Amino acid sequence: MFHQNYDPFNNAVISTIVAAFPIVLLLGLIASGKIKSHWAALIALAATVLVAIGAYGMPADMAIKVTGLGFVNGFFPIGWIIVNVIFLYRLTVDKGYFAVFQHSMGQITPDRRLQLIIIAFCFGAFFEGAAGFGTPVAVSAAMLMGLGFSPLAASALSLLADTATVAFGALGAPITALAASTGIDPMVLSQIVGRQSCVFSLIIPFVMVYMFCGWKKMMEVWPALAVASLGFTIPAYLISNYSNPYIVDVVAGAAALGSMVLFLRVWQPKEIMTSTALRIPDDSHSDVNPPVVLTIAPTRSQMISAWVPWVILCLVVALWATDTFKQIVDPIFSPVFPLPGVDKMIIQMPPAFPKEIPLTEALRFAFISYAGTGILVAAIIAGFVMGFSPIAMIKQYGKTLWVVRYPILTITAMLSLAAVTSASSMNGTQGLAFARTGFFYPFFGTMLGWLGVAATGSDTAANALFGGLQMVTSNQLGISGVLMAGANSTGGVMGKIICISSIVVAVAATGWQGGESRILRFVFWCSVILGFAVGVLAMLQAYVWPFTLTVPVG
Repeated sequence: MFHQNYDPFNNAVISTIVAAFPIVLLLGLIASGKIKSHWAALIALAATVLVAIGAYGMPADMAIKVTGLGFVNGFFPIGWIIVNVIFLYRLTVDKGYFAVFQHSMGQITPDRRLQLIIIAFCFGAFFEGAAGFGTPVAVSAAMLMGLGFSPLAASALSLLADTATVAFGALGAPITALAASTGIDPMVLSQIVGRQSCVFSLIIPFVMVYMFCGWKKMMEVWPALAVASLGFTIPAYLISNYSNPYIVDVVAGAAALGSMVLFLRVWQPKEIMTSTALRIPDDSHSDVNPPVVLTIAPTRSQMISAWVPWVILCLVVALWATDTFKQIVDPIFSPVFPLPGVDKMIIQMPPAFPKEIPLTEALRFAFISYAGTGILVAAIIAGFVMGFSPIAMIKQYGKTLWVVRYPILTITAMLSLAAVTSASSMNGTQGLAFARTGFFYPFFGTMLGWLGVAATGSDTAANALFGGLQMVTSNQLGISGVLMAGANSTGGVMGKIICISSIVVAVAATGWQGGESRILRFVFWCSVILGFAVGVLAMLQAYVWPFTLTVPVG
């Protein structure tokens, strides 16, 4: 048995510095741009294992087994999603469907600013709600690349767009995890997260276009941006507060998309922006996924056909994400493989947890119900519709695996690192450091969620990891546990912008190998500022009337 120790050096400051070292090392290596991301992830993973064994006293065999399980859990489901999304994208490019899709998008609006909002914000919200776990970033970045956006613009702005939706992604998976770790009713959590996140979903379209082309160009399209933000925020607020946390993104994303399409039939900006240049110098390019240009205007039937693969993807993913589908297929094939010598052998301890809790370390191989499997099925169906033979699709799949080999290695190493930091109690050490901030805990507790998602790449994982700690600390300080549970999730989504696994997803989708450092530097301060803003909101909700009235009673 390994009992977690959150202060191995009997000095909170030293223990916290040591616990943070692997993540700081990883971010430093990536940001430097002098070492490829997969090597940076592997070096940081090795450092994590050494710290877990040498500093935290985790048995070496346990650390190695957790590392291996982390690699597997890194590929399933996240790596599996990326491979199959890129496979579908490459099929559409190979047959020329993506070029026609590009043209049809121009029929809605030729303005690049509004194409960005329609695809990354509106369309991406639907995919986040239905599948989550990197799907919207991969799909949006690939689509924007095909429309001619640079890899930096496509990647960074797809990451930023995803912040408005992550808290309710994958049919409410983060809320479900938060409810399990806190014991709070999911509907109560839905209300507080909805009231916090909707403040920011109002401004995200404006922030996206500002980062893309600057203030002046943003103000030229403010009516359309207002339609997109309100088209998403109003249904998101109503559903999260008065219905359920499971369909928020799906409905709100579809509502925002419909609102934009209808509005753009009667309004277009006075000056159409056709340039895809960022407001900062941008020489990024991709040899793998270059923009696709048509020389002859497609017919109406060709444009309809070009949308078919993506419609198939939407329908299949929506079906795959339903509880009904999971209840049918999971009993048939969903084996659980406990990790021998580790499962239930690691004990999570107070004060990070309310009581001693054995940590489950097992692989639940729900292969059929994985979102990536649904995407693969959609790609195969779309491939047949587009006229591919089985042999041609197999060859294209092999090429796809080769193209994404390094991003997949990076992602699996990242998730393995997160698994080791959780099992060894390094995350608990950092969490307790935030808990010592007293009056300012609403702010720093929010930043704990930000750090959790930046480190693990998942709001669901950060909620499961820190939800219990938020409740324990809130009770000790006399602060609303509902507020801090919600702030953990809402603050966490701002950390999603800079989590390396999401950045690597975007790199894989755009084919911009080695671009991770540029993306990280571009979005870093935006992530920090938005995380700080959520922290300030949590402080106001904790102490300042009338903001306190927005905190539901749980």
